[in-house]
Amino acid sequence: MSSFEELGLSPEILNAIKELGFERQFPIQEAIIPLLWSGRDVIGQAHTGTGKTAAFGLPILEIVDEKNLNIQALVLVPTRELAVQVANDINSYGKFTRKRALAIYGGQSINAQIEALEDCPQIIVGTPGRLIDHLKRGSICLEKVQCTVLDEADRMLDMGFIEDVDYVLARIGRKCQIAFFSAMMPEEVRKLARRHMKNPREILVDPEDPNVKEISQYFLEVDDGRKLDGLLRVLQDSKVQRVIVFCRTKRSTFWLSQSLWRRKEHVTALNGDLSQNQRDEAMKAFRSGRSRILVATDLAGRGLDIDGVTHIINYDVPQDPYTYFHRIGRTGRAGKTGAAVTIVSGEQWADFRVIQSMAGHRIERLNFSPSSSTFTTRTERLIGPSDGTRRPFGRRTHQYSRPTHRSGYRNPSRSGRFMSTQ
Repeated sequence: MSSFEELGLSPEILNAIKELGFERQFPIQEAIIPLLWSGRDVIGQAHTGTGKTAAFGLPILEIVDEKNLNIQALVLVPTRELAVQVANDINSYGKFTRKRALAIYGGQSINAQIEALEDCPQIIVGTPGRLIDHLKRGSICLEKVQCTVLDEADRMLDMGFIEDVDYVLARIGRKCQIAFFSAMMPEEVRKLARRHMKNPREILVDPEDPNVKEISQYFLEVDDGRKLDGLLRVLQDSKVQRVIVFCRTKRSTFWLSQSLWRRKEHVTALNGDLSQNQRDEAMKAFRSGRSRILVATDLAGRGLDIDGVTHIINYDVPQDPYTYFHRIGRTGRAGKTGAAVTIVSGEQWADFRVIQSMAGHRIERLNFSPSSSTFTTRTERLIGPSDGTRRPFGRRTHQYSRPTHRSGYRNPSRSGRFMSTQ
């Protein structure tokens, strides 16, 4: 990986990213930044945690003229949380300049956003629906935009935003440079690219491998009705320091967070039923460490970059196998290590088998026996039998003693404790 000094960044931006601890470029940055800087349209496919925001954020800051009071760059994102995060990241890269990004999203007063627009931010990071509201009001004009980025393009498709994105892209200037970034590249996203982009250059970073190598993956099979017991045992391990627990439904996040709170856990819920202020407060509590556990729907499963997440726990197995990889990508980011545990009950086994077949590498299986109060483990290749029948789990090996406090579960065959992120 090459250094950022080799890019020829302005001293102000270079000082800011050095202060942030950026030393070497990640592969997506090495490939994308020179192309965007040269004015090419780009389609970048890379999995979560690979440095996509800096890959488009740094060139945008170099392209933008701080003396020009028009909106010069636009970043479209699928969720409010991602809008805030991307705008904050861009502002951190440009902290020593007079170039500023503003987040525009639903759930916040549009009048407050109109007032913020009077400060003439050069970069807008917005969700499609709220951006269309501003376009129809005339409070935002995109005719002078030089660069437009569509981040998490496949998520836009999943959330039904493609028509809204079409509407927005039709209102930027013809000479505007466009970049799409996506973890997956379904045909619908490619069609959107063909409608709006000019001879785009495709950059694929590990497009066929959904696995995140830095993440140790485990699964814990439990009986129906014993999932909470399994979760509590996992949370007792001392290595589980800051954790996101994913559920399928909003109702489950409320029920589970209340169940953990009654057991004296510092926990916060995050889902789409919360107001924007409540969602902001939930993220603030988790980022600051006031809450050790964030119980979330897949609202938090894409794009969010939260420092220090040591573990991801799938309390519910996702029905879409790609969602699994997006979820666990909230840990082990930017070259760091992490761990993920999926709790599998009988009714969700079929969904988990699809994930097993996609994983294509060995992961560790944890067995939990409430009656004997022990953990056992064995390593198994996660590819099911060809006839579609369920594979017998076989005999147990390596017994763990149940601790009486949060000291973890000793495994004599491994250094440290199980689920270690080191």
